[in-house]
Amino acid sequence: MNMIKSLVLALSLGTATGAYAKDISITIGHVDSQDWTISKKGAATQVFKNLVEAESGGRIKVNVYPAGQLGSETELVQSAQEGMVTMAMVSGPFTKVCKEAAVLEIPYLFPSAPVAWDVLDGEFGKKLSDHCLKTTGLRTLAYGETGFRHFTNSKRTITTPENLSGLKIRVMTVPLYIEMMKSMGAEPTPIAFPEVPTALTTGVIDGQENPISVITANKFYEFQKYITLDGHVYSTDFLLMNDHFYKSLSDEDRAIIDRAAKVAGTVGRAIQQVNSAQGLETLSKNGMEITTLNREQLEKFRESSQPGVIEWLNKSIDSKWVVDAQAAVAKSQAKI
Repeated sequence: MNMIKSLVLALSLGTATGAYAKDISITIGHVDSQDWTISKKGAATQVFKNLVEAESGGRIKVNVYPAGQLGSETELVQSAQEGMVTMAMVSGPFTKVCKEAAVLEIPYLFPSAPVAWDVLDGEFGKKLSDHCLKTTGLRTLAYGETGFRHFTNSKRTITTPENLSGLKIRVMTVPLYIEMMKSMGAEPTPIAFPEVPTALTTGVIDGQENPISVITANKFYEFQKYITLDGHVYSTDFLLMNDHFYKSLSDEDRAIIDRAAKVAGTVGRAIQQVNSAQGLETLSKNGMEITTLNREQLEKFRESSQPGVIEWLNKSIDSKWVVDAQAAVAKSQAKI
């Protein structure tokens, strides 16, 4: 890891140290594939690179390091804070440094993707990004989309929270997810993502939870028989930049970065939606039993998980964040 950081630092020596620097180098790290057809982070960062380099006439060079080349998401966040990388595109682990961002992952908070987009791109999303900037030194240039997360397992069909009882479900190494699984009666098993296929094959875990696109791209259907489309969390991607670097740029270059980031976030969302829609057909063709929950069934999942998670959140952050998030969702839902 130290060697990689040294390499990135060397590549960044051309970075602007003043508003009038001629040549600028930006490094972006993420853990997904760089294949834009299957990767929302890959698509978003590629679009960002292309737009920034084109609009700057090649004066700003963007180097993208996909597939965890610069470390895990937790390591990428830390590296971006330290200035070892200029940018990172990450999801859940960002909440480790900005706890308030965890309100976005309250189970069953968002009823649909359009509502989530409206909330994130609106007043609440700006308030959250401003707060996280102050506490982390990382500027959220745009919100992308990892997507709605669903359960898969190798044991049985899941239609009620009781069906999760006793199942060992892999979750990210994020406290909120552990609390959520406990509330539903499952046995949360925090495991780093690269270890998931082996853990599924060897029976260390019975199941996992991820968006359809992730399940499909990683061929989890080879290890899992059942999928329940409950959408318990709408998982957000954060396109982050070290704020010290951002402030070193000229107004003109900041504008280029800002425009490219907004387009990148939108493209990431679009690719995620396409892959999720196509992924259902792939999962079905490969023998997965797909279960869709009705409104009454979803309400039971919400009732079993949301109160415990909110109680846990209120112990670590100001409860006003939860109230404001719920109000923003309600307002957006009424509008949409």
